Amino acid sequence: MKNMRLTVCIGIMCGWLAAGMLHAGTRPDHVRPVEEDGSRLWLPVIRPVEGAEVEITYKGKVSPTIAIAIAELKNAWKGDPVLLEKKKTGRGDGFAITSSEHQVRILSSTETGLLYGAYSLLRMQAAGQLTVPLSVTEQPAYDLRILNHWDNPDGTVERGYAGRSLWNWEELPGTLSPRYEAYARANASVGINGTVLNNVNASPQVLTTGSLEKVKALADVFRPYGIKVYLSVNFASPIRLGKLDTADPLDKEVIGWWKQKVKEIYAMIPDFGGFLVKANSEGQPGPCDFGRTHAEGANMLADVLKPYGGIVMWRAFVYSPTDSDRVKQAYLEFMPLDGQFRENVIVQIKNGPIDFQPREPYSPLFTAMKQTPMMVEFQITQEYLGFSNHLAYLAPLWEEFFGEVRPDRLKAAAGVANIGTDVNWCGHHFAQANWYAFGRLAWNPLLTSDRIADEWLQQTFTSQSAFVCPVKAMMLQSREAVVDYMMPLGLHHQFAWGHHYGPEPWCSVPGARPDWLPSYYHRADKEGIGFDRSSKGSNAVSQYPDSLRLIYNDKTTCPEVYLLWFHHVPWQYRMKSGRTLWGELCRAYDRGVRQVRGFQEIWDSVEPFVDARRFREVQSKLKIQMRDAVWWKDACLLYFQTFSGMPIPAGIERPVHELEDMKRFRLEISNYECPESGFNK
Repeated sequence: MKNMRLTVCIGIMCGWLAAGMLHAGTRPDHVRPVEEDGSRLWLPVIRPVEGAEVEITYKGKVSPTIAIAIAELKNAWKGDPVLLEKKKTGRGDGFAITSSEHQVRILSSTETGLLYGAYSLLRMQAAGQLTVPLSVTEQPAYDLRILNHWDNPDGTVERGYAGRSLWNWEELPGTLSPRYEAYARANASVGINGTVLNNVNASPQVLTTGSLEKVKALADVFRPYGIKVYLSVNFASPIRLGKLDTADPLDKEVIGWWKQKVKEIYAMIPDFGGFLVKANSEGQPGPCDFGRTHAEGANMLADVLKPYGGIVMWRAFVYSPTDSDRVKQAYLEFMPLDGQFRENVIVQIKNGPIDFQPREPYSPLFTAMKQTPMMVEFQITQEYLGFSNHLAYLAPLWEEFFGEVRPDRLKAAAGVANIGTDVNWCGHHFAQANWYAFGRLAWNPLLTSDRIADEWLQQTFTSQSAFVCPVKAMMLQSREAVVDYMMPLGLHHQFAWGHHYGPEPWCSVPGARPDWLPSYYHRADKEGIGFDRSSKGSNAVSQYPDSLRLIYNDKTTCPEVYLLWFHHVPWQYRMKSGRTLWGELCRAYDRGVRQVRGFQEIWDSVEPFVDARRFREVQSKLKIQMRDAVWWKDACLLYFQTFSGMPIPAGIERPVHELEDMKRFRLEISNYECPESGFNK
């Protein structure tokens, strides 16, 4: 953590220097870029071929996939002739790129691997990573690199902050939007090879014949790009669609219904990937409703899918409505089932044990389950990170996770998508970087956040170092800034009721489940703040390996970034800095606000390098983020001060809001939209 912060600080200094040079009168000797709307993403512009084409050769029948690889290279490659050749270079869709004096060769045992190799060559060209001679060999860490869309049949997107669903179900299958192929192209360019089309809170209607015909139309578009389609399914579908009396996974009629439905799916979509299941969580039906286990439910579906090569991704996001420690519940439900799942079941586990918080320790299931295939579920969409209003580059969060959980413990990686009908796809131009980063890390979890940001910036904006250096530094610090101005030192889940935008640590809803309220997590009182998960509290520390348990169990050795996650700490407790806990908390909130103000300065300084539209739109988002950061700081510090009774230290920006005004404020939005502004009184 210290090394990461040092690297980021050096980068921020680089940004300040660049900003100072520009303000001093240094200007790039080029015309400001042509206006863009963000729809291109990080991909090369598709242009008409002019003059002599670069020579691209493939010896064999040119399939749709090979045709795409050839077209992409002819469109953007600026080097020597390229030979695409099917040749074993490792397992799966791995590839090799080599070069001789007058030719570049892309080799792979699969056509999709050749397409990935083509995109890799173009990426290296755009990011200035080409070396002579070329000698690159890549193998994906995971065979399954998949996006989860939380899209609903009515066109809304749960936790979607970039417009409506990309899938126009009303027009399918007859009308195919050009955005479908553009989506597939973007995914293939970063190695994403699967997509779950619908919400995990699944409507049974997705399995009707009419809906499956629409799914088939999308699968046909995606197939040449190496992308399989998957569906989230409602476990009670045999009741809702099949009119059976039960959905008991051991019932013969239920098994027969699923067999017929799966047969129908594969008759339409021979390469269908399988099912994603959210069961017995947040009111969703599941096998536990019928006295069966998660393993029995998952295995029934796995047995039905196995003859076709399909898989089941069974989510471990489960918790019951009790007042015990929610952090522990997924472990308690799934650990007794370790080793009981079929080989074509993968248990899909969120990176942390709560729910996509700005910072969490890793879910202990990742190191505890030894006999069960597991996959990580990241959230690309920013449900708890300011939606698409806040700049929050998430690769450092995911890099942090892979620093705690060895990549080889996993079989696959999933990301909850942030994609919608907005022109720029993701609602915020910089939110595109999180889609890109997920794909790159799912392919290679050892890549650094720095390298990924560098690649994305050079492909999306410009390769000029006077732009890339300061903006990359801003990106690398952005997630830490969000942690600071929202929930530093291990605080978590202090969000407004329902929609989760903005702070509401005082939230109280009569009759609400305790674990849906912020007070359940912060536990602030006159003595201190934080959730005691030590051996003297809920003992959640016992779910971690002994080496970590001993560290987390003692607040003197617990990393301060997790301190209030694992301990209820007195306000006067002395931190490593010598400051009290209260003083450290105040400084963290203040630091986050100052960092966002610094982001505004950096972005303003690089205006000459960015087209007018994207510059203006990012600038507008940073203004919202700045107001929100102050809102978060004032709300949390003024509220927690009612417990600590301590003054805000000198040097901290004074609150500009009144606590009672913030308590009365209600942001009238749903789970399907991004507000145009936050608290702006």
